Formats: sequence, C-alpha cells, structure tokens
Amino acid sequence: MDNTNTNENNVKNKKSISFLILKIFLAVVVVLALFYFGFTCQVKEGEKAVVLRFGAIRQEITDAGIYLKLPWPFETVTKYDGRLQYLESDNLETITQDKRNIIIQSYVIWNIDDIKLYHNSVGTQGSANSFIKNQVFSATNSIMGSYNLNSLVSLNNEEIKINEIQDEIFKRVAEACKNNYGINIQDVSFLRLSLPNANLESVFAQMTAERQKEIDTILANAQTEANRITTQADAKAAEIIGKGTTEAAEIYAKAESEVASIYAAAQSSNLELFKFLKELDTIATSVGENTILVVKADEYPFNILSKYSDYITTENDQTIIKDLSYILTQLNEEDRTALTNAIYELIKNSMSDD
Repeated sequence: MDNTNTNENNVKNKKSISFLILKIFLAVVVVLALFYFGFTCQVKEGEKAVVLRFGAIRQEITDAGIYLKLPWPFETVTKYDGRLQYLESDNLETITQDKRNIIIQSYVIWNIDDIKLYHNSVGTQGSANSFIKNQVFSATNSIMGSYNLNSLVSLNNEEIKINEIQDEIFKRVAEACKNNYGINIQDVSFLRLSLPNANLESVFAQMTAERQKEIDTILANAQTEANRITTQADAKAAEIIGKGTTEAAEIYAKAESEVASIYAAAQSSNLELFKFLKELDTIATSVGENTILVVKADEYPFNILSKYSDYITTENDQTIIKDLSYILTQLNEEDRTALTNAIYELIKNSMSDD
C-alpha cells in the first residue's frame, strides 16, 4: 500500500515539473515575442524609416536590418518606400514666347534622399506626387515662356532645343524638390507634346511656310550655281574661240608669207616666166567651163606637149593638160617662150570670141 502511494506521488511530481517547465517556456516565448514586437523594428531592403519618440524624430534608418526601439506609445516607426519611383504629370497647357498654346506631359523618376526632411514636409499623407507635379508644372510653365514653338516643333533641326528645355526644367525641379521635400529627382523628360485643335491649322501653315522658304533657298542657290557654271562656260568658250581665231590668223598670215616668198622666189628666178604665168592665171580664171581651146598637136610648139604624155589625158574627146607649170619648167628657154606665147594667144583669142 505504501509503495503504491509513493509511485503516485512520483508521477504527480513529474507532471508538476513538466507543467512548470512548459509554463516557463511559454513565458519565455511570450516575453521574447513581446520584446521583439515591442522593442525592435525591421526595415526591409528598399525601405527607409524614422523612429519617432512622442512624435519627434529620434533616429533615421536608411539601411535594411533590425533596430531597437521603445514600445508603443513611447516610440513608433514610420516606414517609406526608398526605391526609384515613376510619376507621370498631368497634361499642362502652356503658352510659348511667340504666344502659341501647347500641351505638354512629362514623366519624373524620383526617390527619397533626405528621409528626415521628407517625413517632416511630406509625411504619411502620400502627397509627394502632388508636390512633384506642382514643381514640374511651375518650372515648365515658366521656362516655356522663354522659348518659341519652333524650339519644340520645326523642320530645321538646328532650331529644335528640346534637350536644352528639358535640362532647364530638370535642374529647377530637382533643386526645389531636394531643398523643400528631401526628394532626389533622377530625371524629368517630356512624355508627350501636342497642340490644341485650335492651333493645328496655324502650326501646319507655319510648317508649310518654312518648307517653302527652304525650297526657295535651294532653288535660289541652284540658280546661282547654274549662272556661275554658264558664265564660266561662256568665258571658256570665248577664250577657246579667241585662241582659235588668233591661231587661224597666224596660220593664214604665215601661209600668205610663204606664198609671197614663193612668188618672190619665182619672180627672181625667171621674171618673164613669172609675168607670163600671172597673166595666164588671170586669163584662166576668166575662162568658163564651156571654153574649148583647139590646138594642132603636130605643129610647133604644141608638138612639144606630146613628150610629156604622162601629164596629158583624153576625156570625152578632149585633151586635158594636168600640170602645165611643171612642163614649162622642163623646157628650154626658146621652147618654153614659144609654147607659153602660143597658149596665151589661144586663151586670149578664146576670150575675145566669147
């Protein structure tokens, strides 16, 4: 009976110890859980946070990890998305320097730079997009007032200044957002450019006028170049013609000089023969094609010609002397004089008969 009681007591003691251990374990878990949730905070990758003690910033957290803090209501943690964010602005209708209405929509790439300034200026209201849009609106409206429409839309690439305009807007928006909201602006660029319906016709008319102006300039330059080429060609042609005329005159003068020299040489060698040949040439040029000279080939001095049969041919029953000058140079003085006088008399008589 005593052994039975002892065993029961041992079992009860063991159960009591196990239950106690379980309660201690649960208490430790609860304490650890309370400590974890009450005295620590976890900041994930891509997040930024501020630890607030009674509403005032005690600590800025920019790196991921687990951080200690006092439990609520002594301290609270506010977390923000620290990654790059994309924002599209609303359509902005603004006026250019030349009084043309234009609609511009931009996009912005941004992230939180100064978490303390961002929390104090923007906070948990979720109004960062509104603040950025207002800055983009203000900068775009102000800067576009210094540029004409052709800085955005033009057929001449040299007039387009979109990159310059975007850089100015970016600098102004980035400076304002960094100083006022702790926001780092990575990029501000135009997403869409359009025109109000009322301005489309005037813009198209302007583009047509610019294109026509460019065409007129090209045609004027082409005409100038054509005139220059024509002038050069005319000058070259005149130079060639002048040079040819000069050379022809020189050749003609040289030929005349050589003829004169030949005549002079002939005259000096046989003055009488020269006079006779000149008279004979004059008479021969006066005899027409139908003039016929009848000679007696077997009588002196015409029988002399038969010795030079190579220079005499017969065509249509007519005797033709091919080279009388050469034949005369081969004769002695007496025969040459007799033959030339006879031929001279025949030609002279023939002219008298005509």
